Formats: sequence, C-alpha cells, structure tokens
Amino acid sequence: MYVVVRWYRAASQLMDALEQGRADIERLVGDVRGFVAYYLVRSGDGGFSVTVCEDRIGAEESNLLAADWLTENASTLPGNSPEVIEGEAAMHFGR
Repeated sequence: MYVVVRWYRAASQLMDALEQGRADIERLVGDVRGFVAYYLVRSGDGGFSVTVCEDRIGAEESNLLAADWLTENASTLPGNSPEVIEGEAAMHFGR
C-alpha cells in the first residue's frame, strides 16, 4: 500500500470547498488505478486528506488529479498548495 497525506494549513474555506466538491473528488479519485481509500479530516483551521492506493503509480496519479482539481476549483483560496507527505505503508490493519 502507498499512502499520500496532503496537509492544508490555514485553509478552512478550502476544506469547505473540498467537502462541497465531494462528488467530483469521489469520481476522480475513485477512477485511479489501485485506489483503496480517501479520507478528508478537519484539524484546527485547516486539515488534511489521506489517499491510499495499492502502489506508488496510483498515488502519483491521485496527486496530479488533486492538483488539477485545486487549480480548477480553489485556486484563489488560502491553503490551496498543501504540504504533501507520501510513502509506502509500513503497517496496515483495520476492521
């Protein structure tokens, strides 16, 4: 599994826009090869998204799609250039 975290700082309006764009984002990311899961988490005055894919190729595709979506839908909002943290999952379990 490969995981991408996009951290949006000082971006409460952007988080609103992401929530409102759920259908678009779900459609875009859901079509990524090897897509496993997506989470959007509010934290303080911003938040972060987590995308999980089966491999790095899918995760990189999701990064490109996220950047395009932000450019098209939220380019004027603060925080639209997230810090991106990514890597191979070292441990995975769940219910």
